Amino acid sequence: MEKDVGIRIEESAEDYLEAMLMLQEEHGYIRSIDVAEKLNVKKPSVSHCTKRLRENGYITMDEKNLITLTDKGLDIAQRIYTRHKALIQLLVHLGVPIDIARKDACRIEHDISPETFDAICRHAQIATAKNRND
Repeated sequence: MEKDVGIRIEESAEDYLEAMLMLQEEHGYIRSIDVAEKLNVKKPSVSHCTKRLRENGYITMDEKNLITLTDKGLDIAQRIYTRHKALIQLLVHLGVPIDIARKDACRIEHDISPETFDAICRHAQIATAKNRND
């Protein structure tokens, strides 16, 4: 079940936090330049967003400008990333081509309620169990 962190931030900030988590998992560190590349945005956009994320306590930056997700930022990033992966998996299972499933998951992941996401996950678990038993 999804943990409702009770925090609602802008979709773009969620995208940044999710990308930062992905970069942390891929490289072991987060740099602004890598965030810009991953999100296909310009460096000034990343600077603006990281400033806002810092001011709101979602990230910290050290003297080398390496980014660290705070507990609050990590909670949001993990929630969005979990949704992203689960929605891709569900859409592909339904027959949606992977490239379209990735794009659609990015759109859906921000707006879906915790209740709907939990219901989707329960349904997917039931379907997976049924497929194993058939």
